Amino acid sequence: MSNQNSATIIQDLWSVSAHISKTLDNSLSSIHGISLTEYMVLDRLLSAPNQVMRRIDLAESVGRTASSITKMLAPMQKVGLVGKEANARDARVSLVKITEAGTTIAKDAQLTVEQRSEQLLSRFDQHQAIFLAAALKTLLE
Repeated sequence: MSNQNSATIIQDLWSVSAHISKTLDNSLSSIHGISLTEYMVLDRLLSAPNQVMRRIDLAESVGRTASSITKMLAPMQKVGLVGKEANARDARVSLVKITEAGTTIAKDAQLTVEQRSEQLLSRFDQHQAIFLAAALKTLLE
C-alpha cells in the first residue's frame, strides 16, 4: 500500500471517529447531561473489579492523560458520579470509584449509546459489521 493510500485511510478513520464522537457526545449530553468521555469513564469503572480503578489506569483505558482525567474527575465527583477511595497498599495512589448515581447514569447512557451505535452502523449488513470489527481490532493490536 502506498503512503498516500495509507494516509488517506487514516485521515478517513479520523473523520469517521470524529463523526461518531460528535454524534454520541451530543446524544449523551442532551439526554443524560454527560459527555462521551465521561460516559467512557463511567463505563470503565462499571466493568472494573469492585468498580474501582487507579486514576492512571482509568486515563489509559479511555485514551487520556493522567492530568486530563484528574481535571475531568473533579466535576464528576462534585455532582456525585464518582468518588475517591483510599488505597490500602499505597496512600500515594489515587483510586476512583463509581457511585450509585454514577452507576444509574452509566446504565441509562449505555442504552443511548447502543441505540445511536445501531443507527450509525445501520448501513452495514452483518458480514460487513463483523469485518469492520475485525479490521479495527487489528489496528489496536
